[in-house]
Amino acid sequence: MTAHESDLPTGLDKAAEAVRGVTETVQATSESIAEAIETDRRPAGLLDQVAKLAREAPISALATAFLFGFLFARRR
Repeated sequence: MTAHESDLPTGLDKAAEAVRGVTETVQATSESIAEAIETDRRPAGLLDQVAKLAREAPISALATAFLFGFLFARRR
């Protein structure tokens, strides 16, 4: 093996680098989602309003969620 060959990344090195990249992306995405959820859970936030509506009319909320899910699944 020459010195030049030892400088080339191996398949394992490439795979490890890819895993590190994916891990960083997943962590950044998770943090972003967690921040968005926390923001919307504040009083008068969107998730707070949805939670209040679901507590007041659980059957209506369930039916609405089912319809949105059905419409979303049909488009795919």
